[in-house]
Amino acid sequence: MGKIEFLDQQGSFRVYQPEDYSGLYFPLAGDGGLKSCITPTLGGDSKRDQNHFLMEPVSIENLHNNKNTRNFWCRIKNRGYWSACGSSAEAEFLRFTGEQEKSVLEAGFMWQKLTRTSAVHGLKAEITSFVTVDGAMEVMMTELTNITEEPLEMTPIAVMPVYGRSADNIRDHRHVTSLLHRICTTDYGVEVTPAMSFDERGHQKNHTTYFVYGSTGEGEAPAAFYPTVGEFVGEGGSYLIPEAVRTEKPGAVAGSKAEGKEAVGALKFAEILLKPHETVCYLTLGGMTDERSQIEPLTASLRQRSQVKEAYDEVKRYWTKKVNITFKTGNPDADNYLKWITFQPILRRIYGCSFLPYHDYGKGGRGWRDLWQDCLALLLMDPSAVRQMIIDNYGGVRVDGTNATIIGNAQGEFIADRNHITRVWMDHAFWPFVTTKFYIDQTGDLEILFEKVPYFKDLQSKRGTGHDTGWDETYGKCQRTEGGVVYFGSVLEHLLLQNLCAFYDVGAHNEMRLHGADWNDALDMAWENGESVAFTSAYAGNLKEIAHCIRLLEQETGCKRFEIAEEMGMLFAGGRELYENVEKKRGILDAYLEKCAHNLSGQTMIVKAEQICSNLEEKADWLMEHIRMQEWIAEDEARGWFNGYYDDHKNPVEGCKDGKVRMMLTSQVFAIMSGTATPDQIRKICQSADKYLYDEKAGGYRLNTDFGEEKMDLGRMFGFAYGEKENGAVFSHMAVMYANALYQRGFAREGNKALQALLNAAMNFDNSRMYPGLPEYYDLSGRGMYAYLTGAASWYLLTMVTEVFGVKGVMGDLVIAPAFMPEQFDAQGNAEVKLIFAGKKFDIRFSNPEKCECKKEWIKSVLCDEKQLEPEAGAAYAVRIKKEWIKQLDAEKEHVIKILFGR
Repeated sequence: MGKIEFLDQQGSFRVYQPEDYSGLYFPLAGDGGLKSCITPTLGGDSKRDQNHFLMEPVSIENLHNNKNTRNFWCRIKNRGYWSACGSSAEAEFLRFTGEQEKSVLEAGFMWQKLTRTSAVHGLKAEITSFVTVDGAMEVMMTELTNITEEPLEMTPIAVMPVYGRSADNIRDHRHVTSLLHRICTTDYGVEVTPAMSFDERGHQKNHTTYFVYGSTGEGEAPAAFYPTVGEFVGEGGSYLIPEAVRTEKPGAVAGSKAEGKEAVGALKFAEILLKPHETVCYLTLGGMTDERSQIEPLTASLRQRSQVKEAYDEVKRYWTKKVNITFKTGNPDADNYLKWITFQPILRRIYGCSFLPYHDYGKGGRGWRDLWQDCLALLLMDPSAVRQMIIDNYGGVRVDGTNATIIGNAQGEFIADRNHITRVWMDHAFWPFVTTKFYIDQTGDLEILFEKVPYFKDLQSKRGTGHDTGWDETYGKCQRTEGGVVYFGSVLEHLLLQNLCAFYDVGAHNEMRLHGADWNDALDMAWENGESVAFTSAYAGNLKEIAHCIRLLEQETGCKRFEIAEEMGMLFAGGRELYENVEKKRGILDAYLEKCAHNLSGQTMIVKAEQICSNLEEKADWLMEHIRMQEWIAEDEARGWFNGYYDDHKNPVEGCKDGKVRMMLTSQVFAIMSGTATPDQIRKICQSADKYLYDEKAGGYRLNTDFGEEKMDLGRMFGFAYGEKENGAVFSHMAVMYANALYQRGFAREGNKALQALLNAAMNFDNSRMYPGLPEYYDLSGRGMYAYLTGAASWYLLTMVTEVFGVKGVMGDLVIAPAFMPEQFDAQGNAEVKLIFAGKKFDIRFSNPEKCECKKEWIKSVLCDEKQLEPEAGAAYAVRIKKEWIKQLDAEKEHVIKILFGR
């Protein structure tokens, strides 16, 4: 398969001549601390956050433009100068001749090893790079081997450039901020402590020291240093052949100081005589700390090869253990790709939506959707901390049903808007319940709905249409009552408020207003009159499912009444006459928003569970009927789809006119997922999507057809070239959600087509040009773009586990109802998934020698730890194991469930 060769069953892979492929980069990070990225020639950067970059920040174009990369040079007597990573003028030239040096890259979770061989210089180098588990340091272990039959006399020089400031200073006072640098050399390295920092936080005294230290594998210190760029590259020089490499230039000794210059950690080691086939090791460490006195003990812990090897092995063990879901199907390469997809939500938690070369926007952290969607993967992989995470996340909800959009670094930290930015994403209130429902199903913990949480408060009010001029920072970031105390509402109250406010916030066509955008951030130019039918469908599904949850809550706990804020009472108004009247609905919302614009009264009311449920169900049924009647586009008897949007001129966005088809995938996904689309409509949607959106070479289902115009009345997406990003690319997130929706509604074959197309496109390295994993999207030609940091990975993992393998929770019980295609079994008809459920380890093995359809009536036997499990009479699922039974299982042991199918 392509150019990716897997080395084991844990995702470790190999690529030959990786420098021949543009845009490749790899994540290296700790569980906190440093976040690095590295290329096949050791380009990239390393940082702690937006304001603390060890190396110069890079975007995707910098990967081939920048020369100031990590490097390891060898000045070899009578043989010239060699860059062990291929970042030199000579290597660049040779790449385009028949004399290109041989290189091999191997990588696994958070580690990379580059092997490069030069027959001309008589050396082979192995450069292993990783970040320590605690994130304290980036480590580069360089091992050089003499591959000739004669001794080589050489001088090694390790290089790690030091940027040492905020990403803001790339163009904002780049030179001026270098004047702040205070540089010194120690016995083992170079330290840079800027006197101050200039960035958006203002002028502040700096407390951070950036450092590059090094030693031989035996712990010997460097012989000299070149701590400034000028000293290292020389007048008129270049990082591709620095003066300090090409000449016998004396370096600075330990204890030297320099000020006001661009810095570099260039460490010159003592000249050595390397015998034939002998190997020598050098260690380079880079990092930053706010406690300068800690640098020496920190670096001393990794001063010898044995110490670094132990740290490297720890990194491998730690991250392999984190990726604790394993799939075995009929395709071992696909199983390894699934390992990387499983790893991607972990990367998103660490890097947020920034800090990798394509993700050169924002200032780190995650967005509102990310908080909730990443929890989906955590519930499958590491559910122990998710309960509190969900509760804390609800603290970002405002009483107008919107939410904070500036997310802090700490769990449950939300930052007040001080910039008068009134951006509302109308889909944001949809996601919390999706995650909460999945949590309840996985755990059976309905009690979470009773947990009390404050509401977020800042300047923004009335769903982004106004400012609360009575608010300032002294008020605080929690909603208060007229009595001045912080108001706490239940998680259930937060859910109801979010979804009910959305119900009333409608446009001219009685669909929910688009505001600043929905899931598609690029639908951002229809603030006045835009409407999202797609997410009106989504909210309809939420309302119905919330009602179902409340009925379960009543059944399980006996609680028949619930306390809510008094102001919310008006949101439970009902009746078709109201629902069909746009002005009346707006009037109810406006009245509610006015009541809670500044403070809540603090008064509460009691509402019966049955009253809430019947009201929510009535609203949901009306919404679905309304959408089916008003938004369905019937092309012919075989094909049709839903219009999903209205633009700022109040015109429907999708349709078929004069032979020109306008269709958007998002509109269909939520109609299917919510239950709005009927089975017959789903079949017609699939036919239409296959005809107008499907492009196998590009990765499957495109986000939309080519509208052929720049729609300034809908969003910036139409300014993008067609087939790129939100304008018609195969956008992995929505394509996976399309698959998930189809599986949920019983259309497994159609869902599998969407899933498999994405995976096949990623695995076709000749076309995708990316390391294993899912990209954010595939461009017009099928190249993978924006690697690693995508919510699609969480949804892909969720769909594989809960729909394809059919392993999921239902009120805390473990149910298994697979929806395999025949090709997903191996040659013997076996498939397997290993995972954690309810804190217990399970190895679930499916045996289907005939590769028949996995109907529950075709189950011949179910064994758990070799004990026969009897099927539940009349059960909706193939296998259902009660949570009470699971609690009794040994938490240390891996429990094997065997399911045998046959006609």
